[in-house]
Amino acid sequence: MENPPASDATSDLNHKREIRAWTMYDWANSAFATTIMAAVFPIFYATLGAAGESGAIMTSRWGFTTAIAALIAAVISPLLGALADFSGSKKKFLTGFMLLGVISTALLFLPNQPGSWLFASFIFIFANIGFAGSLVYYDALLPHVARADEIDQVSSRGYMMGYFGGGVLLAVNLVMIMVLPSVFPTLSTGLMTRLSFVTVAIWWLVFSLPLLTRVKEPPRKIETSEANMRPIQASITRLVNTFKDLKKYRDLSMGLLAFWIYANGIGTIITMATIYGKELQFSDITLIGTLLMVQILAAPFAFLFGWLAKKIGTKKAIYLSLTIYSLIAIAGYFMYHEWQFWVLGAAVATVQGGSQALSRSMIGRMMPKSKSAEFYGFFSVFEKFASILGPAIFGIISRLMNESRLSIASLIVFFLVGMFILTKVDMKRGEQTALAEEARLVEAH
Repeated sequence: MENPPASDATSDLNHKREIRAWTMYDWANSAFATTIMAAVFPIFYATLGAAGESGAIMTSRWGFTTAIAALIAAVISPLLGALADFSGSKKKFLTGFMLLGVISTALLFLPNQPGSWLFASFIFIFANIGFAGSLVYYDALLPHVARADEIDQVSSRGYMMGYFGGGVLLAVNLVMIMVLPSVFPTLSTGLMTRLSFVTVAIWWLVFSLPLLTRVKEPPRKIETSEANMRPIQASITRLVNTFKDLKKYRDLSMGLLAFWIYANGIGTIITMATIYGKELQFSDITLIGTLLMVQILAAPFAFLFGWLAKKIGTKKAIYLSLTIYSLIAIAGYFMYHEWQFWVLGAAVATVQGGSQALSRSMIGRMMPKSKSAEFYGFFSVFEKFASILGPAIFGIISRLMNESRLSIASLIVFFLVGMFILTKVDMKRGEQTALAEEARLVEAH
């Protein structure tokens, strides 16, 4: 005798639990984004140069390091996304990349001598590949976890959780680095800084467990022509066919292009702001304290942008965030005092989470669900190439000018061009195209 179907109330409760478990991965991995990518590690990295090397040189090296890490992640993401869709193993791939990131992050404890920047760069590249790779599959689960009418809000809730989670651990790391050495003289600031990297690894691992245990693997869907193919062969075939068929997804393609362009500016501000402030000889308290403030303020604003998108539309909300970013880039050129760094940090906090969350959900609305990992693999390519071009240009200008003011001002180009291309995207038409393709895939299956 079959079990009776679950009640609507039970189904709704399970749905809410799955959403909470999914958002917890933002809480887990954002510790890497804050402590490693944005706040503590860039400052520590700047101290690993050889004697006599300028701050601008270390700034450019950090830009090149983040660019190389993003390039590798971008190259492998689409193939692995297609492979995860074909094999029905999004969660397994997420777990593998998460473990790579966790282990590599813990190994950042090792480099600690002047001149060891290359060793630190090497480890960071693997840690960033783990971080970026896991996000492909995390993002790919979004259209399966969230219903169509709640995808903006769920995506924004994930970013809100990420800012809270990253902020909590960053606050703990600040206490470790700035307070404990003064209370316990045997604990040096350098040692506590390196131990903070280990705490990120532990945090990331532990808070990944809710997603791994509570979120269901989406059903596998393959076309008849793929039935007898090996996984790698089918994945490459899917990738080639999807790339050829991108013209069929005109609005999705234009949305990806617009995102790629404006994400160059967003990603560069995230990865380069702290080391730029270090170059301007701002204190560590100002640099890390501002990042902590951003984490605290960004959480409610990420949620607010989800609400705003429901009121004025996703695209208009993104336009607003990019306008504010343009003003921040201009103001960054004229920054000379630490109080200005705090003010610009507060401005970034108002738009950082919202712009990223709504971009993620905008792309998710215009892709077929059963190809979510594959298309989010492309999304990851655009996102990671944004993390290549922006920091690389920042590093080149810094090296040529021996300072970074023009580097920060140049970011306005990315925001303005991105907004222009976004005007060419018809989201409703894109959603209809995705629904029609999904219906075809279901029928073929």
